[in-house]
Amino acid sequence: MKNITVIGAGTMGNGIAHVFAQSGFKVSLVDVSKPALEKAQNTIAKNLERQIVKGLLTEDQKLKTLQNLNIFTSLEKGVSDADLVVEAATENQALKLSIFAELENLCPAKTILASNTSSISITQIAAVTKRADKVIGMHFMNPVPIMKLVEIIRGYSTSDDTTGKIVEMSKKLGKVPTEVNDYPGFVANRILMPMINEAIETLYHGVAGVEEIDTVMKLGMAHPMGPLHLADFIGLDICLSIMRVLHDGLGNPKYAPCPLLVNMVASGNLGVKSGSGFYTYDAASKEKKVSAYFSK
Repeated sequence: MKNITVIGAGTMGNGIAHVFAQSGFKVSLVDVSKPALEKAQNTIAKNLERQIVKGLLTEDQKLKTLQNLNIFTSLEKGVSDADLVVEAATENQALKLSIFAELENLCPAKTILASNTSSISITQIAAVTKRADKVIGMHFMNPVPIMKLVEIIRGYSTSDDTTGKIVEMSKKLGKVPTEVNDYPGFVANRILMPMINEAIETLYHGVAGVEEIDTVMKLGMAHPMGPLHLADFIGLDICLSIMRVLHDGLGNPKYAPCPLLVNMVASGNLGVKSGSGFYTYDAASKEKKVSAYFSK
């Protein structure tokens, strides 16, 4: 497999495109928004520069990486020669099913279709195609160029051949592929999101403040980032979406999203992406401080 198409030019999409292009693959990055594609190109270029400064990359390698990347607003053109498509659109089931139904009609028969979904059933996604054996989950971690894990999710009909190819490809990217089964939240988010939700419940019930909760988990449990800060980094809307998938899929009240999380998303306080969540973020200074709402 040489030709890779990545769908979605957001944080995850541009990170996935970056690692494939840097690993020598020809990458087509597809998004309906031309400005989003241009922003993704600039982000990749800046991240490559950081790697050069750290001595991890040469200028020649940077140029080759950028040469491996092409952008498209047309899905049909972007997938015409794809050996592998990695969908990295918003974590919305209806949207993902719509994309995969289109991919079934537009991609060559040989193309493997992967989703970067962090919680949605690969079996359900595969059901809208006629190539369920070639549909698989590739759940990358953010930031993609740095994090080593790729959660490989087999759907009910995913073939051994497809799984083997994706495992080997992940290794070529310098990642550590870990196979898991197709259940709500898989492994990463089935464990992580309830922890984040419980941290929000702890704040909601007044047990401790934002910084205190994060400090306990960082210094007491050796987490590199506190759960509330991490929730802001992931995006509170994404956290809410995953909690709803867990709650709907597993039917256990313990997975019900905290009312505080629901209200924050409804009010547009989504974390880093909106500039305010449990913390507020100053884009210029890169500083964060506890949101005024929680400092009352």
